[in-house]
Amino acid sequence: MEYTTVIGLEVHAELNTATKIYCGCKNAFGSEVNSNCCPICTGLPGTLPTLNEKVVDYAIKMGHALNCTIHNVCKQDRKNYFYPDLPKGYQISQFDIPLCENGFVEVMLDDEGTTKKIGVTRIHIEEDAGKLIHDDSFSGSLVDLNRCGVPLIEIVSEPDMRSSAEAKAYLDTIKAILGTIGISDCKMQEGSIRCDINVSVMPKGSDTFGTRCEMKNVNTFSGAVRAIEYEAKRQIEILEAGGEIHQETRRWDDMKGESFLLRSKEDAQDYRYFPEPDLLTIMVDPAHVEELKASLPELPNAKLKRYMKDFGLPRFDANLLVENPEKAELFEAAAALKSCQPKNISNWLNGDVSRLLNEKNINLSDTKLTAQNLARMIQLIESGEISNAAGKTVIEEILFTDKSADEVVKEKGLAQISDTSALEAIVKSVLEANGKAVEDYKKGKTNVVGFLVGQCMRASKGQGNPGIFKDLIVKAIETI
Repeated sequence: MEYTTVIGLEVHAELNTATKIYCGCKNAFGSEVNSNCCPICTGLPGTLPTLNEKVVDYAIKMGHALNCTIHNVCKQDRKNYFYPDLPKGYQISQFDIPLCENGFVEVMLDDEGTTKKIGVTRIHIEEDAGKLIHDDSFSGSLVDLNRCGVPLIEIVSEPDMRSSAEAKAYLDTIKAILGTIGISDCKMQEGSIRCDINVSVMPKGSDTFGTRCEMKNVNTFSGAVRAIEYEAKRQIEILEAGGEIHQETRRWDDMKGESFLLRSKEDAQDYRYFPEPDLLTIMVDPAHVEELKASLPELPNAKLKRYMKDFGLPRFDANLLVENPEKAELFEAAAALKSCQPKNISNWLNGDVSRLLNEKNINLSDTKLTAQNLARMIQLIESGEISNAAGKTVIEEILFTDKSADEVVKEKGLAQISDTSALEAIVKSVLEANGKAVEDYKKGKTNVVGFLVGQCMRASKGQGNPGIFKDLIVKAIETI
């Protein structure tokens, strides 16, 4: 029997407010263990929370970006469960009246611009729990409460996705929107975005969903793809063997590539929700809701389509820019100068620039790179004044110093040699040293020209013009 996979996602995104959601503790990753916590976020008896207004604003902005209905009157609730890193024994969240609901987002699925609308059930605000630390150097576990009270929004989708590829496109879109509107740093390696995955399968052509299973706290999008594919396969194998799927929560182990049973799945009543008695009703002026909507920048899907149409970028390249607002801003500034090809700007930003940033674990804003310098460097390459290899040296210099591209080229002697007479001598010596390659070319193996050009570039220490080298090589061989 053929089956259809049904997928719903719950994305948890940490908000980048200066302080936590219900107290004045600093909201920052990487601080000394248990240094950013107080009696309120550690849940000591007798303490009273105070809602951070910025958290509500950020959630409303995301609600607008996902086409949600915004409830300007709502409340918060206690979600009761025990876990060692939740010292209060409950989490302040939202149950029946979330801040935002009934929305949707369009995701792009291929290079032809095919889109699909994914429903968004709700967006609600809540506090994060602490973090358990497990280490073989000691028995048991330690708890770091710095993360207690860090503000979260939970974005719950409808079960509208039918493949891991659609789920990946949805997650990429959500991440890009969070970064574009500036409410989350989107650092997955720090746990800023995590997702719970709900998967079920049903016979192809059926409209009755199967029993779903949930995998908790998957913290990479590639891991989410693997988890979805594994879980669908696991359920199909059970059904094909005559078994039955039971609703349950599972833990995804990305290293082992499989999931493990944690517990039978809770329903809402298992959490014993009730209204939070220590917090007032949330009331937001409708005029302020509209102000937040008007403040939104161009959203990623619109920008993605514009980059593909106006700059001729492939979807993959455009998406890499769109999901990083800093790179997108620099790309547009450099393209606006109209001194070089937009595709080449994209290639350098998504290639060597991204590589250097990742190696040093920094952001583009931490560098000295300007649109003018980047565009000038690419212009020098396109005009043949420096080679692409020399550009790799230039880009590193203009990333981390105040030097201009022209200054770097002059200081390091990177200008490309285009003088034919100077290059002919190099070609002659290379051909004399590579007689077999010359014979291969004469026998019809014309691809050896690339090898010979490479040898000439090495002999010229990267300063020869490869186009001229190629012409000279072919001309010289034909006269031998």
